[in-house]
Amino acid sequence: MGLLILMLVFGVGVVIGMPVAFAMGIAAASSFWYEGFPMLITFQRATAGVSVFSLLAIPFFVLAGEIMLHGGIAVRLVKLASALVGHLKGGLAMVNIFSSMLFGGISGSAVADISALGSILVPVMKERGYRPDFAVNVTVTSSIAGIVIPPSHNMIIFAVAAGGGISVSGLFLAGVVPGMLMCFSLAVAAYILSIKHGYPAEPFPGWREVGRSAADAIPGFFTAVIIVGGTLSGIFTVTESGAFGAIYAILLTTFYYRTLTLKSFITALTGTVRTTSMVMILIAFASSFAYLLALYQVPERLSNALVLISDNPIIILLMINVILLILGMIMDMAALILICTPIFLPIAKGLGMDPTQFGIMMLMNLGLGLCTPPVGTCLFVGCAVGKIKIEQALKSIWPFYLAMLGALILVTYVPAVSLWLPENLPVFTAWVKSFFS
Repeated sequence: MGLLILMLVFGVGVVIGMPVAFAMGIAAASSFWYEGFPMLITFQRATAGVSVFSLLAIPFFVLAGEIMLHGGIAVRLVKLASALVGHLKGGLAMVNIFSSMLFGGISGSAVADISALGSILVPVMKERGYRPDFAVNVTVTSSIAGIVIPPSHNMIIFAVAAGGGISVSGLFLAGVVPGMLMCFSLAVAAYILSIKHGYPAEPFPGWREVGRSAADAIPGFFTAVIIVGGTLSGIFTVTESGAFGAIYAILLTTFYYRTLTLKSFITALTGTVRTTSMVMILIAFASSFAYLLALYQVPERLSNALVLISDNPIIILLMINVILLILGMIMDMAALILICTPIFLPIAKGLGMDPTQFGIMMLMNLGLGLCTPPVGTCLFVGCAVGKIKIEQALKSIWPFYLAMLGALILVTYVPAVSLWLPENLPVFTAWVKSFFS
């Protein structure tokens, strides 16, 4: 009965439009009350959930991304991408995807990607004869790269939800190849559609322009280098690397690019506070919610239910993916990471799946939810930027869905896609040290 109350109150809260964090908090408090526990436990568990030092990295990651978003780095990345891949068939679509891959590694946010790159590229694509729905769909689906390619604050949320036993630096490395694979799959789909619809290729500007664009954009990449490289090398903790990355972003956009004004800085701070507050409230109440899920043995019961359906690991992983895809259509990504990780991670580990591989699979899967109604944040933002109706975008987005699903299947069933880089990095590091010694 306690579990029924927990799920019923939470479900009603979500259906009536209550913020997910508050729905989880009220549901947890209701179950604690039913079980006869003091109401204070709800807030004790919530406080314990956010009393984790590594969570301090989240506001620093978000601030670095906001500074780069409002500091003019997106324009430079678009110029570099245009110089490199704009001459291919459907050149601006390739530029869009490649820019998302580059900017995603700096901002770590899909919505920031759409806001920054979509406002630049979608109008240009429409002027060059691309269909508005095609331009929006390319922008929306490629923005998911920001969730997978490091640094990503969603990886920190997953590590915390997993109980703190997963290396954030390992997750950073594991996301590189899947993120690039996703962008490559989208590029193939865009190339085929560009040939079908006769979209133009841009003229190649020459290698001198490529070099000039790269020299202008490379300083911005060092934000990601400081965050990821500092963490992997052991020089910084995750929190310290986020802080140094934010400081570097501020200094770079203020004194080198000279594009960060006081107004844009305040806008970046406001966005950081808003995003961080939402994430922290979610983590706090999700901690109380997850405590009750463990108390009612939900992971064990669900695992037994899945085994009754099939004992084939391939089928079980397929069912987990389907469940996550459906949930991703109706709930926020951060909330689902916090709720579903304690449930599905033990099942995946029981099947022999590496926790890091499962984390990347979950992030890619839930990223698809950002592109699907009724709660597809990226889809709504992309349609607003492109000034088209959601129905118009959904009619032609399915080739990009298929491309992303193909990448997701590879990550799910081929461990080397996500684990090859983290497993071999020590070997490459030792080789480099021996080469220079």
